[in-house]
Amino acid sequence: MAFFKKHSNTELPTYWLNYVSRFPEQKEHPIPDQFVVLDTETTGFDITKDRIVSIGCVTVKQNEIKVSASLELYIKQDLVNGKAIEIHGILNNRDMSMLSEDQAIEIFLDYIGSSVIVMHHAEFDLGMLNQVLLRRGMPKLKNPYLDTNQLYRATRIKSNLIDMNKKYKLDEIADNMDIDLRDRHTAVGDALITAIILMKCMAELNKRHLLSLKELQNL
Repeated sequence: MAFFKKHSNTELPTYWLNYVSRFPEQKEHPIPDQFVVLDTETTGFDITKDRIVSIGCVTVKQNEIKVSASLELYIKQDLVNGKAIEIHGILNNRDMSMLSEDQAIEIFLDYIGSSVIVMHHAEFDLGMLNQVLLRRGMPKLKNPYLDTNQLYRATRIKSNLIDMNKKYKLDEIADNMDIDLRDRHTAVGDALITAIILMKCMAELNKRHLLSLKELQNL
């Protein structure tokens, strides 16, 4: 398909080039002191066919969630999956200011910069975001990332009674950690819940001195 072709730097949008320029030239990433925790709400669960209708982000810096600096974007889409919309109801809310995909991805890239990004079940959110970039003729995201499902599993006591390959639902982890779920099923609400999970996992992993980015990615 035409939008998957490779583009030279001169053909890429300025906002992509600005985003790429923020990545330092280094072979190894230092211990991160800032994360951008993100979540997407979508028209469905097929990465190749469905679309993002909302992106929510919160920044965690020096072990503090910067709630006032959160980001929430709503994207106008024509493709609708009824089952997904029943869950989050975004497209039924006419009071929200909708952006085009191009406007949203420009704001999003500026917000995340070169930060380590954190998601719950990262494969899905990354897949959806990278599809947006590919449709617009851009490469995939460059940011290193962490998955809170993987971090949470690493905090569990290893035994024959615990499946260390289990995919935990966000609600299940939040319930186990006594985290309030009142903002569940909004992108920024889920990002905030994920940020709290991140901080609790990091506190536990810090006891084991496992805080370098490489160690966290290889848990």
